[in-house]
Amino acid sequence: MVLKARYKVDEQNVPKYSGLTGKRLNIAISVIATSGFLLFGQYRSIFVCDYTLTRKPGYDQGVMSGIITGEDFNNYFPQTKNNATWQAFVTAIYEIGCLFGAIFSLIFADRVGRRRSIVLGAAIMVVGVLIQITAFTGHSPTAQFLIGRVVTGVGNGINTSTIPTYQAECSKSHNRGLLICIEGGVIAFGTLIAYWIDYGASYGPSGLTWRFPIAFQIVFGLIIAIAMIWLPESPRWLLSKDRTEEATVVLAALAGESKDHDDVKLQMGIIVDSIRASGHSSGSTPYSALFTGGKTQHFRRMMLGVSSQFFQQIGGCNAVIYYFPLLFQQSVGTSHNLALLLGGVNMIVYAVTATVSWFLIERVGRRKLFIIGSVGQSLSMVLAFACLIPGTPSAAIGAGVAFFLYIGFFGATWLPLPWLYAAEINPVKTRARANAVSTVSNWLWNFTVVMFTPPFVASSAWGAYLFFAVVNILFVPVIYFFYPETARRSLEEIDLIFAKGYIEKMNYVRAAKDLPHMTEQEVEVKAREYGFVSDDEEAGGHTKARFGEKEDDLAPNAGGLM
Repeated sequence: MVLKARYKVDEQNVPKYSGLTGKRLNIAISVIATSGFLLFGQYRSIFVCDYTLTRKPGYDQGVMSGIITGEDFNNYFPQTKNNATWQAFVTAIYEIGCLFGAIFSLIFADRVGRRRSIVLGAAIMVVGVLIQITAFTGHSPTAQFLIGRVVTGVGNGINTSTIPTYQAECSKSHNRGLLICIEGGVIAFGTLIAYWIDYGASYGPSGLTWRFPIAFQIVFGLIIAIAMIWLPESPRWLLSKDRTEEATVVLAALAGESKDHDDVKLQMGIIVDSIRASGHSSGSTPYSALFTGGKTQHFRRMMLGVSSQFFQQIGGCNAVIYYFPLLFQQSVGTSHNLALLLGGVNMIVYAVTATVSWFLIERVGRRKLFIIGSVGQSLSMVLAFACLIPGTPSAAIGAGVAFFLYIGFFGATWLPLPWLYAAEINPVKTRARANAVSTVSNWLWNFTVVMFTPPFVASSAWGAYLFFAVVNILFVPVIYFFYPETARRSLEEIDLIFAKGYIEKMNYVRAAKDLPHMTEQEVEVKAREYGFVSDDEEAGGHTKARFGEKEDDLAPNAGGLM
């Protein structure tokens, strides 16, 4: 059990965690949260950046820069040598671990809390890495390595389910999108770092080529696990557990104000009203809450997050990331080493374009970026399959250009946006579990796409890219008609969007357009108008019954996890 984060109060009665308050505390939270996604991108890419080069016989010769194709790695784990099935299994088993981690969050995240879940996830990843790098010949190394892969995946699944939620609940409305987009975009930087570490380590001595790239992740894992011990818990999670005093301290520390400041009290009241309006009773969150409608629209909001993660994976991102070097080596006729170098350049493009959303997310909005990304990815795939149809090296260069374009659009839009949208679209009552379900969707479809893409590409040089072109353009009408805009909205304003749509019987996209951006005082007034705040609560009473319900109706929902 991780101890509570310690804080001290300065002479102005402002709480400080590790000597930090206000902007500095928010920056510290963002840096640690970002490190979690940097670790995600780094670990995931270590095994995939070169895995595809062995999908055809003969490509295990020459300069081996990928771990899964390295001679030293194959000597330790002979099952992977010249065996595409084993290589796919070693690669994909990590996604299974991530899936289990997301399921763990679905079941236990509300009980454990955001902060402890992140510490646990990072610690599990470190243990998984240690299991992998201590595999030695003569002691069932392959079995040990696979176990380590799964364990590391479990830790990553927990963190990718929890970190966006934690960041969203600790952020202000004006920078929440930026901060979570930075988290998602940093996946690309982790991929870039791992790709070039992998490439450089391939020229090292025996043992270093695969142990060092894997072991390097321990640095980030320890930073996350240790630093989170000194950072505060999510104030919204604390309030959902009726830990009012602790939540007041955290809100004050994040705002850089005293606990008695009017802004802190106002924000506290708005969050409490939102929690009560969503039907939260004494910190319990029954699973049935995920499937409810009404003015809180829990099920609809969960499915918006789930669909965004599904779209991210089924849109073909892994096909491009994994198969970029293979395209140049097979279709264009470049050398193995040049194909890898071009793949590295592609990762640089990936990382650079991932920063685009940081500057546009609040100005342009979520919906427009989703649509721009979908259209851009679809057109890129059209160019790719059209250039692969002739089957000539000169035409195939056009497909390589298309892959550069695709990864640019993906990095700027669909890479970070699903992590943000799923975290912010759900109310505090179901946020942890709904976000965990969306992460389960991500890892389930990640595994599926990784497994079906190799035979798909092998059966038709261009058919897979035609499929992805069609799929991407189909995202557009779904986003246009069903995805409400959430830019520059507080989490409590987003609750009001769905209440407005339900009560006034209008499309939720239109409700988001019609609802003006509000101050915290205006949010409180509108919440009262929609029945989120009863007269008893306003006068200081404590009414737990939901709007439109009798108190006795809450009895079946009195259980759940604490």
